[in-house]
Amino acid sequence: MAAAPSTTAHGVLTGFTVGITADRRWSEQAALFERRGAAVLHGPTIRTLPLGAEAPLRLATEDVVARPPAVLIANTGLGMRSWFACADSWGMGKSLEGALRATRIYARGPKASGAVHAAGLPVVARARSERLGEIVDMVLEDLVRGERVVIQLDGARASAATEVGRLQRAGAEVVPLSVYRWQLPEDLAPAIRLAEGVIAGRVQAVTFTSGPAARNWLAIAAEAGLEAQLRDALTDGRAVVGCVGPVCAQALVSERLWTDNVVQPDAFRLGPMVRAVTERLLDRRITVELGPTSMVLSGNGVLLGEDFVSLSDVEVRLLATLARRPGAVLTKEALRRAAWAGAVVDDHAVEAAIARLRRRLGDHADLVRAVPRRGYTLRRVGSTP
Repeated sequence: MAAAPSTTAHGVLTGFTVGITADRRWSEQAALFERRGAAVLHGPTIRTLPLGAEAPLRLATEDVVARPPAVLIANTGLGMRSWFACADSWGMGKSLEGALRATRIYARGPKASGAVHAAGLPVVARARSERLGEIVDMVLEDLVRGERVVIQLDGARASAATEVGRLQRAGAEVVPLSVYRWQLPEDLAPAIRLAEGVIAGRVQAVTFTSGPAARNWLAIAAEAGLEAQLRDALTDGRAVVGCVGPVCAQALVSERLWTDNVVQPDAFRLGPMVRAVTERLLDRRITVELGPTSMVLSGNGVLLGEDFVSLSDVEVRLLATLARRPGAVLTKEALRRAAWAGAVVDDHAVEAAIARLRRRLGDHADLVRAVPRRGYTLRRVGSTP
């Protein structure tokens, strides 16, 4: 990993832009990246709708209180907290807690387990992998045929169909419990802008905290005519893809988005995911020692000593191409191929872009030098082209 630039005036992620697709806790995630110096582009691809006001959830809760289940599968922290909160709002909180006191409660992960403990109830087992299938395996080991099993569903609901079927085939009386559901956001424009930013290379990382968020984004991109381009951008190395845990990862695998560009933390939490994305982005910086000046290309700009200069997409690609071979003379044709990604441009476009780049570099403009009849080079201070 390249040495971190000075953080006196800039964070370690200064110059990078991170896209966030989540609707819940997105501002908390954004703050973690912004404290590291990154810019954040929020393009929610999912909307979480609570079902507390809907009659089916209240009727299901009344049924659980009247006929306590032998087993409760706590699938998500959000779902369990919301369910207990709804029960409290209906004046049924104590009744629900009492009904579940003798129930064997299995939790898919620590968030669901924490929500159950917060309600004053014990958890008999928790899945190490945080996969619903693993916790259902544990339930099946202890299940007595005919026992009543309540399974709290996530927002996709249909995602648990396989596990519901396994329980039913084992002889359980299965009661699915829907507490919230996931939908597309009402305003699709931010998600489309995020897709366009990733495709253009202006957004260097994107994060997912749920599988449906990834699937929804592809559907939104398809409606905008961008799906193929977005898939390319997520798999060809243009963007780091942060995935919070194995359930989210499975969605990326099923959508053929799982590549070496994906990072998944060992601890399936927001903070570790942010750290994992940060480390991968830092690996992507290009650092060149140019005499007394240290140049660090970082996302959408360049850090020269204590000076950060924002650059356009083409300018970033031009400077990065030169920086990978400092001192070498690169032809205009080589720079065209690297900076315009197949677009048809002439030598004048290269000359104009280099001129703009040098103007942006200001006092550091002489780092990029023209070599007559040969091309351009990134020179070290004190050297001659």
